[in-house]
Amino acid sequence: MTQSLNVSTLPQFAQLTIQGEDAEKFLQGQLTCDVTKLGLSYQAAALSNLKGRIEFGIWIKKQAEKHFDVVISADCAESFQAHVKKFGAFSKFETSAPIAIYPCVLADEPTFSHKDDHNTPADTQAWMQCSIENGNYWIVAATQSQFQPQELRLHQRGGMDYDKGCYLGQEVIARIYFKAAPKAFLHYVKGSGDVPAAGDKLDKIQVVNAVATAEGFEALVVARPAHLDDSELTLLELPPALQADVARPQ
Repeated sequence: MTQSLNVSTLPQFAQLTIQGEDAEKFLQGQLTCDVTKLGLSYQAAALSNLKGRIEFGIWIKKQAEKHFDVVISADCAESFQAHVKKFGAFSKFETSAPIAIYPCVLADEPTFSHKDDHNTPADTQAWMQCSIENGNYWIVAATQSQFQPQELRLHQRGGMDYDKGCYLGQEVIARIYFKAAPKAFLHYVKGSGDVPAAGDKLDKIQVVNAVATAEGFEALVVARPAHLDDSELTLLELPPALQADVARPQ
């Protein structure tokens, strides 16, 4: 049995629709993923700032020709909408107002649904647990501009494309990928005590997301391996695809 749910602290998400003649071209110049390769399933991606850090963590799918649905943490939705309107002011597309969408687990995968029967604390708790186990981090307002995509293993989840051409933050992100490697990167851990909040630091270890368990909490954190070795946290295994070295294969 997990700790009692605090409904007010559970994550909430919103969906925006971007559609029109220039929608794909615009998104291709903004996002880390290759928008031309998107399908009907949600793909994790990021919109970074000019320093190569994630400003908006999103999930995106191509709903139809020139029609894209974007899911984002609800506390980032308005600023994301403002960003799109600012940078897309001279492009031909429309952006909808944010509407609620609900996290849930379907076929053992974390996903989202508009159905009201998934708008429950139990569904959200299950999504959080499944997401953390699978490295499916979510960026909230408190963690905007905190992490580089490679630190969060986004390239190992298909959310980054190094051959697609220019996008916001691409120069910094590419330099890290081709000339260096993050010293701190995403890990899945468990710990005891109170559940830390997104963005909290446990000494030199930064929390991305955390969920309560019967013994304490489980979390996705960004840390150097040596700092984890020196901590009281227990390292757990991410899926095989996310266990690989974060550095570029030689």
